Amino acid sequence: MPSASTTASIPVIVGANSPVASDSSVTPVVSEPADTRLAPSSPGFRRMSFALFAAGMAAFALLYSTQALLPAISTGLGVTAAQASWTVSAATGALALFVLPLSALSERFGRCTVMTYSLAVAVVVALLVPLAPNVGWLIALRAVQGAALAGLPASAMAYLAEEVRPKALVAAIGLFVAGNSIGGMSGRIVTGWVAQLWGWRAALASVALMALVCAVVFRLLLPRARNFRPGTLNPRALARTVGTHLSDPLLRRLYAIGALFMTVFGAVYTVIGYRLVEAPFNLPQGVVGSIFLVYLVGTVSSAAAGKLVARAGRRGALYLAVSTTTLGLLLSLSDSLAGVLSGLVLITAGFFAGHAVASSSVSHTAKTGRAQASALYQSAYYLGSSVGGTLGAVAFHAGGWQATVALGLLAVVGVAGITLYGTRCARVERRSLIVAARS
Repeated sequence: MPSASTTASIPVIVGANSPVASDSSVTPVVSEPADTRLAPSSPGFRRMSFALFAAGMAAFALLYSTQALLPAISTGLGVTAAQASWTVSAATGALALFVLPLSALSERFGRCTVMTYSLAVAVVVALLVPLAPNVGWLIALRAVQGAALAGLPASAMAYLAEEVRPKALVAAIGLFVAGNSIGGMSGRIVTGWVAQLWGWRAALASVALMALVCAVVFRLLLPRARNFRPGTLNPRALARTVGTHLSDPLLRRLYAIGALFMTVFGAVYTVIGYRLVEAPFNLPQGVVGSIFLVYLVGTVSSAAAGKLVARAGRRGALYLAVSTTTLGLLLSLSDSLAGVLSGLVLITAGFFAGHAVASSSVSHTAKTGRAQASALYQSAYYLGSSVGGTLGAVAFHAGGWQATVALGLLAVVGVAGITLYGTRCARVERRSLIVAARS
């Protein structure tokens, strides 16, 4: 809600002969505080949506810029799949480590400022990444890039929670997540074809230029924050806020769900390129990159998360996401390209729907310290990506695609178990309230 200091109530002025003025028993009428948060019908909402869509595109395109190129990087630098996978895991791991400190900076200096600088630094590093002389330098630069990007996701979630009306929050976050999926898809497709024509270094440079354009669009369109109130950088207060969030059982479950969903996604998309360039598929790099067109499914499922929650509830939407992801993993075991593609479509749809529901639930649940609540979710989420990418590559090396799928199924079982436990807790709480109301 807007602060009372910025939207003070305005008393209605009445004349001396007014009945209100002559009757001291009548309380003067005051107007309600104006709600300055953005509604879906307002031009500012559309500008905000496009701006954060562009930011999401840039963030995901940069964060996973090497993922579709892992087979080419392995060949070009003479490293194994597990070693090459660290070019993804280092970026996501650094983001997981730095998202909480940078979210604290956003509480002091503003969401817009932190998001702007995060994107700017990440783009500058992206221009240096293609020049890395060896895999060590490549991993180090990717880690710096991930740390820079850490200022974007949690600040964006907090910005939306403060600037968008509650009924439109899930839809707004869904659009931001949709930007993530478009960025991830377009970045991988561009890098795949550019790498086939000019090599993986040129492919990384092309992603950097695309992210630069998105960053400029973001800065030009983003509406200024109207409801942000700067706080102080107090480590003890930050620790108390983090402790409060971590002591909340519902938030802990949401953090675990985000991490486990991303473990599946990280494992599948880190390894899928290696599987498709090998027998029986033997696909060229450009075609492998085009496989990521299935991200369009994620765009649709994340943007539709709000309607899904309205119909099935948050836990019902999570059950549907779990079922979809599980079926996709099983279908991906097929030796036919159609079967693998169908599996990827379902995995992508289930993941993005589950992520949109879980992340919006965090913003809905946290009443104070929303930036820290979102930051903790993002930390868990990207830690899951790092773990999934690394373990997925190790599993693939040890037991092939079947081992990677087994890892994904284990993570999905974890999501299902947590959601079932949450459903049971909700039923117990509801029964307690009914008993208390009757007594």
